[in-house]
Amino acid sequence: MSPPSPDPFIVSPADLAQCRQMIREGSKTFYTASLLLPQRVCDAARSLYAFCRVADDLVDRTPDSRAAVDALLARLDRIYRGAPDDQPADRAFADVALRFAIPREIPEALIEGFAWDASGRRYQTLDDLHAYAVRVAGTVGAMMSLIMQVREPYAIARACDLGVAMQLTNIARDVGEDARNGRLYLPLDWMQAEEVDAEAFLHTPRHSSAVGRVIARILAQADVLYARSLTGIAMLPAGCRPSIHAARLLYAGIGRAVESNGHDSVATRAVVPARRKLQLLVSALSASLGRPPQSGLAALPEAQFLVDAVGRAGEAQRPPRTLDERAQWLTELFTRLEKQGS
Repeated sequence: MSPPSPDPFIVSPADLAQCRQMIREGSKTFYTASLLLPQRVCDAARSLYAFCRVADDLVDRTPDSRAAVDALLARLDRIYRGAPDDQPADRAFADVALRFAIPREIPEALIEGFAWDASGRRYQTLDDLHAYAVRVAGTVGAMMSLIMQVREPYAIARACDLGVAMQLTNIARDVGEDARNGRLYLPLDWMQAEEVDAEAFLHTPRHSSAVGRVIARILAQADVLYARSLTGIAMLPAGCRPSIHAARLLYAGIGRAVESNGHDSVATRAVVPARRKLQLLVSALSASLGRPPQSGLAALPEAQFLVDAVGRAGEAQRPPRTLDERAQWLTELFTRLEKQGS
């Protein structure tokens, strides 16, 4: 394996505990799904989430978003040089990027999506919205696939589908909250077709049957992508499938809750009851036993650059899988650590 940095380092239990707390506080749905992951993958997934959370908050809460993005890119550079900042999330993500050979283009695209958020960018078409969702969520899907040591192009494409579907669900759920914060993610051409004035809606967010129809279309597209993701989930290690199915079903459940509210996510915020979550977790265990056949589906055009980035990494970036490869990697790791300590 050719690691991104020459000098490995050890992530402390305190770093992992901090990452675990961040996901518990930041995303109940993601945290619930992560409980079903094998511990090794679970720690890596939480490390990934923690860095994504820190990056999002930094861009979102800093008045000068351009400066925040530049600072994040500099932090990412130090991460990929093996010299992360003295922050739990940076150390933890650097460890993940090293061990699972995550191409730098992927977290860079994530940061670009956060920059789009901070700039208040709007999206004229569904394809434009896909491009945004690929950056802020498809990237996470791709990195999760790499953490589970699945790098095949078809699997990465389906992981991006799942991430985009989840983001579309979030958008459908948070229409009112986003509008009150001056943000609008609904495709402008869909709003125009329903004769909804975007500026007037942002000024005074109100639910209407027309807005509800736009939200319904968003959820319908999310459902298409949830279905597309199934063959990719089947390619994951057996121990990982229940968690990813849980994430799929829990997020899709948010969509069903929006529907049950009459597609009104302006005045109300959809919530999946605890009992329903438990039912979905049981369904996830059952779904993980099925193996639908692969289809000829291509990647979303807006996600192809992520699939290509993983492909360019090539066999040289493949994490060690066999016992011999892992033994060699560990030997090289401890040799470097001894040199550092001498």
